Amino acid sequence: MGIYTSQLDKHLQAIEQALPDYLPETSGRAGVVAEAMHYACAAGGKRLRPVLVLEWMRLCGGEAEKALPFACALEMIHSYSLVHDDLPCMDNSPMRRGKPSAHAAYGETMALLAGDGLLNRAFEVCLDPMNSSGLKSENILKATYLLGTAAGFDGMIGGQTIDLANEGQRIDEDTLRELHRKKTGALLVAACQLGAVLADADEAVVTAAETYGAHLGLCFQIIDDVLDATATADQLGKPVGADEINEKTTYVSLFGLDGAVEMARQETAAALDALSGFGQEANDLRALTEALLTRIV
Repeated sequence: MGIYTSQLDKHLQAIEQALPDYLPETSGRAGVVAEAMHYACAAGGKRLRPVLVLEWMRLCGGEAEKALPFACALEMIHSYSLVHDDLPCMDNSPMRRGKPSAHAAYGETMALLAGDGLLNRAFEVCLDPMNSSGLKSENILKATYLLGTAAGFDGMIGGQTIDLANEGQRIDEDTLRELHRKKTGALLVAACQLGAVLADADEAVVTAAETYGAHLGLCFQIIDDVLDATATADQLGKPVGADEINEKTTYVSLFGLDGAVEMARQETAAALDALSGFGQEANDLRALTEALLTRIV
């Protein structure tokens, strides 16, 4: 089933249309790496993170289209992380969303460079004056800083480091939570914050966005753990059972399938609670939050 309302689907369509335009031209002597960058971003998926940027921008009274460059930049960072995650030195996954992963299609060297290119391109897009019309300069800087922090040592990179360092080892709940708060949650939190910050929302609203994103991020990861244990490769478009093969501690291995599903319900309730001050305008986000949960229950 779909997870987006008509409003959120409008955001999705805007992102799909705009994203290729923010990527480099594929002509010239370095065109092959640009092709690999386009390939990595064209894999599709839910585009959950950029959709959240646009919806929080709208929810906070801004014009969603003005946040499009930042939404696309965030998707570039997410796409780069998947390219690198799939590499033989990481998860060694040959498939991504039903297609050959970037290194399977372009070779390991080009995939590595494509990931690096996407990371750098993201910040070029955020800081390009052509993309800042109608936005306050201080909000652009704050949003870019939040994005960099979420992608870096205190966010996604830190989480991936904890993940790789603990393969084959049993870890406790606190370590597991820190791992996923950084690896998965940080970009989801940043997505919500970016929309609120670019809309010039006050600190209380930005904090609510952060809280919502944190609970949604944890629920999203628990769902991933459950699906890896219960879904088929055809359903997910990538190999399943990798967590067990790599001896990774997950919410399923730590709490059992029923326990993990109950935790996902609790995180969903907490995410919905963070939206309590937004009235009916947040109904699209509420529907999304509940739809993500019902994928497993």
